[in-house]
Amino acid sequence: MVVLDATIVNIALPSAQRDLGFSTDSRQWVVTAYALAFGSLLLLGGKLGDLFGRKWTLIAGLLGFAAASVFGGLAQSFGMLVAARALQGAFGALLAPSALSLLTVTFAGSPDRAKAFGIFGAVAGGGASIGLILGGVLTQVLSWRWCLYVNAMIAVPTVFAGLRLLENERPAKRPRIDVPGALLACGGLFALVFGLSNAETHSWTAPLTVIALVVSAILLTCFVAVERVRPEPLLPLHVVLDRGRGGAYLSLALAGAAVFAVFLFLTYYLQDNLGFSPIKSGLAFLPLTAVLVVTSTFVQTRLIERTGVKALVAVGMALGLIAMLLLTRLAPGAGYASHVLPSLIILGLGMGAIFAPTFSTATFGVEGSEAGVASAMVNTAQQVGGSVGTALLSTIFASSVSSYVASHHRSAGLASAATIHGYTTAFAWSAGLFGLGLLLAWIVLPSRAGAPLTPPLLAAESTAHSVGGPAAQPTPILATGPCCHFEVALCGTGARADKQVAPLAAGATGGRAHDAAGASRQPG
Repeated sequence: MVVLDATIVNIALPSAQRDLGFSTDSRQWVVTAYALAFGSLLLLGGKLGDLFGRKWTLIAGLLGFAAASVFGGLAQSFGMLVAARALQGAFGALLAPSALSLLTVTFAGSPDRAKAFGIFGAVAGGGASIGLILGGVLTQVLSWRWCLYVNAMIAVPTVFAGLRLLENERPAKRPRIDVPGALLACGGLFALVFGLSNAETHSWTAPLTVIALVVSAILLTCFVAVERVRPEPLLPLHVVLDRGRGGAYLSLALAGAAVFAVFLFLTYYLQDNLGFSPIKSGLAFLPLTAVLVVTSTFVQTRLIERTGVKALVAVGMALGLIAMLLLTRLAPGAGYASHVLPSLIILGLGMGAIFAPTFSTATFGVEGSEAGVASAMVNTAQQVGGSVGTALLSTIFASSVSSYVASHHRSAGLASAATIHGYTTAFAWSAGLFGLGLLLAWIVLPSRAGAPLTPPLLAAESTAHSVGGPAAQPTPILATGPCCHFEVALCGTGARADKQVAPLAAGATGGRAHDAAGASRQPG
């Protein structure tokens, strides 16, 4: 459901806007509310799983996600829909780490482990593409509301199966929850996104905008100060202050900021300007997903150990910049094949070159006890970057549309021309974000993340056997993106954690890989 919901709602959003009558200025909150809640609460969700046991956090996440989805499907106002999306994100942050942890524990040492993760990979990897198509079918055949109801149809049978089949296990040492850190982080991020969104409807100098941005800066500064002194911090600061990991999180945040809003704007452009149906709009994004999966597989298996991280991320940022600049050519008479498709293909190449190296670097060399925090930061950086980017680019879009209308004479096609001008301005700023990412990646990221990525896995296994212990089992996480999802396998010997990354949909390439335990599995 977490995977499906990342894409299915975007396709339904134009229909939801027409039905509920909310403004263009406000629509970004439907995307931002989910991403912000999911990204900012993911670290806390993992801690709660450790505290209460992952069976019960999984059940609670499923029930909460289903209830929030039904609440959103029944929404009679914009406020109800946004509240439902925020609740979906919050329960998704509880659900995602619990599901993967349970899968890891259930099949630890089992001969069916590879098969279990192969099935998991197929479901998660196909979820993004299925969401694009299913969102179009449900919106066009039934209603946009069914894009939310469908989650309940998945969750309820899963709850009954979980209650019957799963066993709850609590750790011997129950961790403490960093409540002050969680409140400060969530409050600071919400104030930042709210301030950027308020600038869209009012102005950058409006008192509420200024107050929100100042409060955000204060709360986030206090969060850093609190995390420095907490005995069990929500986010150990040394995890993100490492040059390689910090550069990876920064790259993911900037890429997320540039890409999330692009999907929002392109969905509206395809449906409102090119006249695409919801189904056709979903199919229009599939080339990007396909290219991203193939590129990520090739980068991870063939290139990363030859070129290192810095060069790949820099190339990916440059390709993203080119794709955004191509989208600035959009016009009222532009066609999909000539103006949109080339950009989607180039963007898929760029994001594939960014995701694999950054995911590989983001958890490299962390202590085994902090592997979960470092891996959760992969999603947190991308989702928080996406929510901030969506708010910022939506504000720029609205300002650009208003300026265009004010500077042109009234005519029949003014509204359409102004809207497209707003899109192209937002795409130009997205190109600027990719350009900033290119510069920072070149300055901050090391050429290699300390050492080649695959050999340490084998070395860790060898070390474990040499001291008489079993080989460390890879611990997978789900790294979510706006159009694709990845399994990140973390392998720890108790001292350090390294990993391998493979796109979850990469099984279509026909290749096979080996996890740290030596079991053959599909790379997704």
